[in-house]
Amino acid sequence: MNNENFTLSERIVSPSYIRQGCQARRGHEQLIRLLLEQGKCPEEGWSESTIELFLNELSVMDSNNFLGNCGVGEREGRVASSLVARRHYRLIHGIGRSGDIAAVQPKAAGSSLLNKLTNSIVLDVLKLSGVRSVASCFVVPMATGMSLTLCFLTLRHRRPKARYIIWPRIDQKSCFKSMITAGFEPVVLENVLEGDELRTDLEAVERKIEALGAENILCVHSTTSCFAPRVPDRLEELATMCAKYDIPHIVNNAYGVQSSKCMHLIQQVGSSRHPWPLISHNTRKHHVIECVVHHQGARVGRIDAFVQSLDKNFMVPVGGAIIAGFDESFIQDISKMYPGRASASPSLDILITLLTLGVNGYKKLLSERKEIYAFLGQELKNLAAAHGERLLHTPHNPISLAMSLDGLQARCDKAVTQLGSMLFTRQVSGARVIPLGREQTISGHTFHGFMSHSEAYPCPYLNAASAVGITREDVTLCIKRLDKCLKTLRKEGSVPRSASEFVQCSQEASAGEGPS
Repeated sequence: MNNENFTLSERIVSPSYIRQGCQARRGHEQLIRLLLEQGKCPEEGWSESTIELFLNELSVMDSNNFLGNCGVGEREGRVASSLVARRHYRLIHGIGRSGDIAAVQPKAAGSSLLNKLTNSIVLDVLKLSGVRSVASCFVVPMATGMSLTLCFLTLRHRRPKARYIIWPRIDQKSCFKSMITAGFEPVVLENVLEGDELRTDLEAVERKIEALGAENILCVHSTTSCFAPRVPDRLEELATMCAKYDIPHIVNNAYGVQSSKCMHLIQQVGSSRHPWPLISHNTRKHHVIECVVHHQGARVGRIDAFVQSLDKNFMVPVGGAIIAGFDESFIQDISKMYPGRASASPSLDILITLLTLGVNGYKKLLSERKEIYAFLGQELKNLAAAHGERLLHTPHNPISLAMSLDGLQARCDKAVTQLGSMLFTRQVSGARVIPLGREQTISGHTFHGFMSHSEAYPCPYLNAASAVGITREDVTLCIKRLDKCLKTLRKEGSVPRSASEFVQCSQEASAGEGPS
C-alpha cells in the first residue's frame, strides 16, 4: 500500500480509519528505513509482522515473483511445492553468482539485498560482541569445517609451494578433516598439561616452523572455543609468531562469538591493524593482510581470518558459518573462491533471528549464558564432591567445564562408558563422557586418547557446556539425572565385572528410571 492507494481507500472506508491504518504501516516502514539506512542490527527486536512485511517486500523484487515474468532459462526460481516456496518466503534464487558468493544477481534484486544486509548486520554484531576492529565478513552456507576448508583453499593460491598446516591438537573430526579435504598435511602438535588445563605448546610450534621451513607452511590453524580441559589457544603468542615468520593464521572460532573472552583474544590481535605483506608467488605482488585475532591477537600479531558457526552462536538451524577478518580484500578473495551460487537459507535464518532479538535481546542471551556458566560450575563442583570426584580447574575455558571420573573408573573400566549411555537414554544431550585410552584413526592419522585432546590425559572426565540459550532448568535437570546415574553405578553390585554383566546392568538401569 502506497500513499496513492491509501488515498483511494478513503473513498471506501472512513478516512479517519484509513489514516490510522496508514500511520501503523508507517511505523513498520520506519524500522525498515532505518535498517536500510544504517545497515546495523536494530537495538530492539522487531515484531514478526514487521519482519514478514519486510521479507515479502524483498520477495516481490525477485523475477520469479514478477506478475508478468516469462522465464526461459534453466534456473528461473521454479518451485514445485507451494510449501517449499512459503518456507523460503518465495526467495528462491539464492545468493551470489557463479563467480562470487557476494555478487549481486540481476534477476534477484530482493535476494541480493537480503544477502548484503545480512552480511552488514552480522558484521555489526561481531563488533558489538567484542571484535571491534573486524573489517569484513560474509555468511557462507556451509558449517564450520567446510568454511575452514574454503579459507585454506584461498591461501593455496597465495602460497602454492606450501604443504603443511600447523595445528595444535583439538579432538574434533571436522577441524582435522577441513585440512585434509583442502589437500594439505596437518602437522598435529600435542598440547602441554598445565595443572588440569591443556594449553598450546608454543615451543613445539616454533620448532616445527623452523624444521619445515616457513615457506612450506600454508598457515597456523588455531582454536578458541573448545571442550575442557582443553582451553583456547594462546592466540596472542601464535599471532606474534605468525607475524615473525610471515605465515598466515586462520582461527577456528566455532562457538566463540558467545564468549567475551574468546572475542577479546581475537580483538587484541586485530586492533593494532599492522599490515603484514603476503607475497603471491603467481603475480609477485604484495597482498596486505592486517593482523587479526579477536582483541588480544590482533594488536600484537597476525590473524588472517576467523570462522564461526551460525547455529552454535545464534540458535539457528545447522548449515551456515561466518568468515570474518581484518583485511577486506582477503575476505573478498575467500568469497570469490566459493564456486557457483549458494543457498540463501542460512542468511535468511540469521537475518530473521537478529531482527527478532535486536542488539539488546542478543546481549541479554550472552549475559544469561555467562551467569549460567557460573551456576553450572558450582552445581558440578557440589555434585563432584558428593561422589568423591572434583571439578577440573580450567579457568581459561569460558564455556566448557569438566568433572573427573577417577572413582568411577577405579570401580570398573566400563563404568565410564556406561555413564555416557545412561545419560543419553535419560535425555541428557550434549554431555560428553571421556574414557581413557581411546584410539581413533582419521584419514590415516591415529589419535591416541581421542576426545581428550591429549595422548595421556591423567583422568577420565565428563564435559558439560554453558552455551547460548541454556537455562537454569537445563542445568538443574542435568545435575539431577547425573546424580541418579552416578548413584546407580556406585551401588553394591551395580558396576559390572564382565561384558555380559555390563549389558545386563545397562538394561536394568535404563528400565529402572525414565526421564524425570
